[in-house]
Amino acid sequence: MTLRGLILAICTLFASLTHAAAQSTQTALVAGGCFWCVESDFRRVQGVTDVRVGFAGGTTPNPTYDDVARGRTDHLEVTEITFDPARISYDQILHLFLRSVDVLDDGGQFCDRGAHYTTAIFATPDQTASATAAIRAAAAELGQSVVTPVRSSATFYPADDFHQNYANSTERTLTRFGWVERRDAYQRYRQACGRDQRVRALWGASAAFAK
Repeated sequence: MTLRGLILAICTLFASLTHAAAQSTQTALVAGGCFWCVESDFRRVQGVTDVRVGFAGGTTPNPTYDDVARGRTDHLEVTEITFDPARISYDQILHLFLRSVDVLDDGGQFCDRGAHYTTAIFATPDQTASATAAIRAAAAELGQSVVTPVRSSATFYPADDFHQNYANSTERTLTRFGWVERRDAYQRYRQACGRDQRVRALWGASAAFAK
């Protein structure tokens, strides 16, 4: 084999392996109120390979954070969870997700109010049966109707870099808590918002992630 042929063979193999790796992961798209909280929770889950925050479910293309936060669009804050199905299943992702939010609240989540903070599972046609079954299981466990809807898959618009992995960022920013690291501002916000307290009260021993 010539050097040119060897290089071509290596490039072809690399492209094949890259494609196979991409094909080996799947994504779940969920809305659970503050997207920083959902992102922070799922970054700790074994088998999850990437998590990004953004917006979905509305009609406005390329929405900004301010657009969504101020109610100028019909998008929801969402989290895109990429995972390795050989290590964790889509069903397991949804089980954790539903037990990390208030599935009885249709007006927002915890201290965050408004339609853009409501919950949802955005499911592809292949995911819809699993999503519907997850909602049924959550309702049966609580003995109450779950308001979290299963919605059709939607375009995911990533938020800007400022909002990605906010809960772990050591960058400083000016907040209502002063000039602090973003991770510290996040922890103070989460505690003040009552997220974990409500999740524990609702789900008891089944609560996911609540400290």
